Amino acid sequence: MRAVAVAAAAIAAGLSLPAAAGAVDAFLAFTAASRTATARFEQEVLDRDGRVVDRSAGTFAFSRPGKFRWAYDRPSRTLIVADGARLWIHDEDLNQVTVRAIDRALTATPAALLAGQADVTAVFTLREAGTEGGLAWLEAAPKERDTGFERVRIGMKGNAPAAMELHDSLGGRTMLRFPEFRAGAKVEPGAFAFTPPKGADVLDERPAPAAAQPGGPIPRKR
Repeated sequence: MRAVAVAAAAIAAGLSLPAAAGAVDAFLAFTAASRTATARFEQEVLDRDGRVVDRSAGTFAFSRPGKFRWAYDRPSRTLIVADGARLWIHDEDLNQVTVRAIDRALTATPAALLAGQADVTAVFTLREAGTEGGLAWLEAAPKERDTGFERVRIGMKGNAPAAMELHDSLGGRTMLRFPEFRAGAKVEPGAFAFTPPKGADVLDERPAPAAAQPGGPIPRKR
């Protein structure tokens, strides 16, 4: 799965903060005030040697808490939708869908910074990370282990998050830039609804009910 995203990114706050406010204060104000947003993103994935191994772009929208829509439109079409209870990942080229429980998918992941609970300090430790490239940066380290990444850097431009860098445990990086966004934009509830298309292979990775027999995820055909 691509870096979720799921995760997933950061958007504008649209508030008036004191000029001297640090990146952490600005980001916390953003998470407290921004319930919805829409944006475009540009993404690069780099290996441990700093070589770009993948480039992509697309759009996203979120509605706190726990709902987001992350759509890659190039080079291939992949849609990631969190509806508040489930996370759906649809590879349109393969017509393959994976569904996961939202608590497992979002808690203590980069996507939690975007669309999770308002109090991000419950799952991340935040600290100032200096200035670079015209942005004021903060660093978010997950309090949980085994999240698949070590830290997330978020670049603030004025009062608005404008960039994100995900650093994984193998030395790779995923870099996101947000050339346009609309904090507080109206997002229709249907944007966070997903129904697997007819004929899709569906892999359900949600925990099985207690009465179910063990055996792992079960592929299903719609």
